Amino acid sequence: MAALSWLTSRTPPPGNAKRTEAAGFVGSNTCAGCHQAEAKLWQASQHAHAMDHATDASVRGDFNDAVFDYAGTRSRFFRKDGKFFVETDGPDGKLATFEAKYTFGIEPLQQYLIEFPNGRIQALSIAWDTRPKNQGGQRWFHLYPNSAITHDDPLHWTKLNQNWNHMCAECHSTGVKKNYNAAQDRFATSFAEISVGCEACHGAGSRHVEWAKGGGKDNVYGKGLVVSFDERAGVSWPADPAALPPKRSAAPAALRKEVETCGLCHSRRAELSEGWVPGSPLSDTHAVSLLDRRFFEADGQIRDEEETYNYLPFKLGRMFAAGVTCSDCHEPHSAKLRMPGDGVCLQCHTAERYAADTHSHHLDATPVLGCPACHMPARTYMVVDRRHDHAFRVPRPDLSVQIGAPNACNDCHRDKSSQWAAKQIETWFGPSRSGYQTTYAGTFHEAWTEQTDAESLLRTLALASNAPAPARASALVELAAPDADLARRAFADPDPMVRIGALDMLEALPAEQLWPLAASRLSDPVAGVRIRAAELLASVPKERRSGADAEIFARAAAEFVAAQRLNADRPEARTALGSFYARQGDTTAAEMEYRAAIQLDPSFSAAAVNLSDLYRQLGRDEDSVRVLRAAMTISERDASLHHALGLALVRERKSDMALAELRRAAELEPGQARYAYVYAVGLNSAGRVKEALAVIQDTLRRHPNDRDSLSAAIAFARQQGNSALALEYAERLVQLVPDQPQLSRLVDELRNRSRAQ
Repeated sequence: MAALSWLTSRTPPPGNAKRTEAAGFVGSNTCAGCHQAEAKLWQASQHAHAMDHATDASVRGDFNDAVFDYAGTRSRFFRKDGKFFVETDGPDGKLATFEAKYTFGIEPLQQYLIEFPNGRIQALSIAWDTRPKNQGGQRWFHLYPNSAITHDDPLHWTKLNQNWNHMCAECHSTGVKKNYNAAQDRFATSFAEISVGCEACHGAGSRHVEWAKGGGKDNVYGKGLVVSFDERAGVSWPADPAALPPKRSAAPAALRKEVETCGLCHSRRAELSEGWVPGSPLSDTHAVSLLDRRFFEADGQIRDEEETYNYLPFKLGRMFAAGVTCSDCHEPHSAKLRMPGDGVCLQCHTAERYAADTHSHHLDATPVLGCPACHMPARTYMVVDRRHDHAFRVPRPDLSVQIGAPNACNDCHRDKSSQWAAKQIETWFGPSRSGYQTTYAGTFHEAWTEQTDAESLLRTLALASNAPAPARASALVELAAPDADLARRAFADPDPMVRIGALDMLEALPAEQLWPLAASRLSDPVAGVRIRAAELLASVPKERRSGADAEIFARAAAEFVAAQRLNADRPEARTALGSFYARQGDTTAAEMEYRAAIQLDPSFSAAAVNLSDLYRQLGRDEDSVRVLRAAMTISERDASLHHALGLALVRERKSDMALAELRRAAELEPGQARYAYVYAVGLNSAGRVKEALAVIQDTLRRHPNDRDSLSAAIAFARQQGNSALALEYAERLVQLVPDQPQLSRLVDELRNRSRAQ
């Protein structure tokens, strides 16, 4: 961790301590004055066209009175007075005319941005397919073709989730400042350069320009550069036909500056601050997504249509572990591959071994298959944008058989089974299989399918030094119960993602146990860790934070609050801030934040649920119910709202109404075992024991190892006098928690009763 400290201090690296004032942006044109070759490459790149003013030169779409029909609305694209307009459904669902002020992207699609009077800039969901016509392009299309997104849908182009200021600007422009005014609900977003320019990756360049104007003396303030991308300097990958795989001539640095810099935009993440410095850990300024079952397969493959970008898959893969960095394969200024075809792979993987039919067994395929076909399977996002998986995985149809994840073989051989593909691989390469993803794929499959051994496997993975850091971090988050010893060991991990994962694991730990365990992370060198620690420790009473401890917490808490204020345009941030205040006992501030979140997005149910719970704590049960009912008028099919309303009605002693809501929650979200468990407990409390047992048995068919449901099944079966059935569930539960003497005694008791019956 010490190696990271200079990067997170916002000062230049060692040897440059005299220059601590902030550098300013100078623009790519200034950089091009000296770096002409690099500028030429960049000018032809997609980065240079990530965003632009809408002009005849930049607009690719057909604005010559073209029309497009979608969800009952006919949109028309036309020009007037040298400007570009679209007539389409506005925020109220009525046809209105909007000026397309900016272009967004260039290949294989281009979107258009509409500016509103309050400074909001929204991305139109009807996009132009810029591919050639013979590839299906040169047409208008909707980004949600299989839905009917209308003005009251959260995904409508006028809503928060299509807002450029928050969702897009940071990665499509350079030096962005969101400048959201929460009091006025207005944006004054600015950028130093409209597209992704030189300084988006290299950092603000004024000090470098100053260095150059001073004669370019070497080693003067590190040439004024914010970061030096020197990871490939002097590095080679010796071509040894006997070596499998090739090895880097020098071990990679602990901090991979290129990967973290590219990861700023090529990752699924949330911004915590606008103080990002190129080359620093992404977790310092962003909350980075881990292996989430909603977006990933258990082996790390991205699920179809779920945009997660390539930062996490790359860090989960063998190439990252071996020391490969982005510019080993991509020319950084053009972003194109360094060599055509398979040439970029054959830089390291010798043609004698890897370009032979004994390796691919597909040299006679038509069309010709390159390395990416098998090792970088592609998925399509935004309807037309095919992107390659950057985990560089070995095709494993046998894993598909075991865990259900897709594989490259069956991407092509769709008429064949995974078993067939696995047998074919075995015929070519023998019975033994290898693959980097096997270090974690089975574990997450076991966890996500709620298998008995999941907890043990997750703990083992969290400690596995040969497993990638994001997998270790994700394992910590998946654990059902906090583990103090595991957390302490994870806090020493050099990767901040793992340290944050350990903090996430401790969420359910009682407040009195949290401080001695997690307080050290309040002074972590990475801000993202400090921020998560402050959020977690907010529930610790003030008397436990006296003296120096109180000051350390206050600093980290201020960073947490600043992160939420930066994102005050989002209901998630306002809700997180409300929960933070609630944990600290400031119920007035908490209520204000929850209400602000609901006002921003009435469909954001988490804010309503939290506000309802706050009212419950304050004894305002009628208000608690009212908030939930209001939210349900907008999100009637949200299971969390029905569940919360059911609990609120229980407190009001309205049993029949409560049970109806709890049942509805369980029906709407059968994948959430907790909802069915609470409904069953409610039925049992109402004297409907037989129905309660039936609900729990149905739940256990879907969630066979849910501990709460098993405990309830034991209790309900005993109430009915069915010792044999209670014993069956008790034996299943004791396999999950073997070190519980009380449970073991219960099993013995039930066995004796079963024999007697």
